[in-house]
Amino acid sequence: MGQQPIEVILLRQWASYIAVPMWICDEAGDLIYYNEPAEEVLGQRFDEAGIINASELAGRYVTSELDGTPLAARELPIVVALQDRIPSHRALRFKDHLGRWRAIQVSAAPIEGQGGRHLGAFAMFWES
Repeated sequence: MGQQPIEVILLRQWASYIAVPMWICDEAGDLIYYNEPAEEVLGQRFDEAGIINASELAGRYVTSELDGTPLAARELPIVVALQDRIPSHRALRFKDHLGRWRAIQVSAAPIEGQGGRHLGAFAMFWES
């Protein structure tokens, strides 16, 4: 992966200092970073997981409505932020890498750089 735009570098730096779980996706939807509080919720250190391609995310983190109804990838807040370039929020549950279902609230927003450059999206989440 090449050099990230300065806006993404600064967002990643900020995320490393906050206590709210957060992850950052690039414009292609690849998960390029999540912070230490997110490691606790996801059950895996970012250093161990590394960058995760968008095509692998759905298989790695299975999601559903809180009642167990399947949730289309298009309905995930991070996907809405990436594709529609608008903020999104939703309560959902996901299966972490240890197979445990976890109920969370997710808020996501697009990352728009100077000159209207679409740089990706970030999501902040917390357990319900």
